[in-house]
Amino acid sequence: MELFYSPLACSLASRIALYEAGAQPTFTAVDLEAKRTRTGEDYLAINPMGQVPAIRTDSGETLTENPVVLQYVADRHPDAHLAPTDPVGRARLQQWLSFVGTELHKLVFSPLLDPAAPEDAKRYARAKAGPRFAVLDRHLAGRDYLLDRFSVADAYLAAILNWASFVKIDFDEWPALKAYRDRLMARPAVAKALAEEYEQYKAA
Repeated sequence: MELFYSPLACSLASRIALYEAGAQPTFTAVDLEAKRTRTGEDYLAINPMGQVPAIRTDSGETLTENPVVLQYVADRHPDAHLAPTDPVGRARLQQWLSFVGTELHKLVFSPLLDPAAPEDAKRYARAKAGPRFAVLDRHLAGRDYLLDRFSVADAYLAAILNWASFVKIDFDEWPALKAYRDRLMARPAVAKALAEEYEQYKAA
């Protein structure tokens, strides 16, 4: 298995999930501006959208889009219990993967992290952030994770919440969410993935 990633991008979620699963994939960095891998491959030939993550499976198939890659990692490593197996549980997992992807990743953080985004777009994103953080705060009150145990949805949310410091967002207003974030960052797989990618990010 080969993961195509860029340091501290949303592909961090896949690295976290792979470490949680005890997997030993190949990690291939992608220059998102040049659209080439560190090995010189044309990344657009791997993912026509030019985005990370992408996974090349052991059988040579290529999968893209974070929720798909994360679900594949979970299904490929069932003993790690990173995804529920019952229909309702799997639907709940997809619910949270969709929430993180659409309501936080794309709606809130993408404009805030984009230097080219208009100021109106950034103000709009900040206005939308609070209600979504409040949804998470209410859900996480009295529970450790989004589902009954750590799942790939938590891996995705860990990667997204890591961006908060880059855009000067703190979570003091949402104590359950803040405690959850701190709990995630203390997990060995999350801490390892973050440490490795921070070093690569600083060296780039």
